[in-house]
Amino acid sequence: MTDMAKAVRLMIFDVDGVMTDGSLYYSDAGEELKAFNSLDGHGLKMLRASGVKLAIITGRTSLLVEKRAKDLGVDFLYQGAHDKRASYEDLLLAAGVGQDVCGFMGDDVIDLPVMRRVAFAVAVPDSPELVRKHAHYITGSSGGRGAVREVCEYLMQAQGTFDAAMAPYLA
Repeated sequence: MTDMAKAVRLMIFDVDGVMTDGSLYYSDAGEELKAFNSLDGHGLKMLRASGVKLAIITGRTSLLVEKRAKDLGVDFLYQGAHDKRASYEDLLLAAGVGQDVCGFMGDDVIDLPVMRRVAFAVAVPDSPELVRKHAHYITGSSGGRGAVREVCEYLMQAQGTFDAAMAPYLA
């Protein structure tokens, strides 16, 4: 499994259930609200600084996700992706990479068409059993509760960049 993670140069994430806990909140005015984990966010920034490009492919469309992606420096954002495989194929062209250097983190059956094609597929523990069966790695943490951070650190450890990323904090 570490060899699979070692090859990843583009890590792709779903949002609801991965970067959030999957809950959908709406205000009385109909505004959508999402809670993102700050530990996950810092993990994404460190992973990107280590040389891994970041992408989001999500089935929903939200200004909140656009803002979060911009704040984190996400390289590629695909929203409203009801056919995630088509968005994934577009992403491969845009990023100029092959499937053999891609990872994807998802939580539901809509993610399977991408999970089944990447070199390193990740699921969260509360994913349906079918999704977990197709994952190379299942996080110990739940979506929106540190799962993204866990994967970022796992990738950096596999690629030998974790210690250098931690050095400024330990000096």
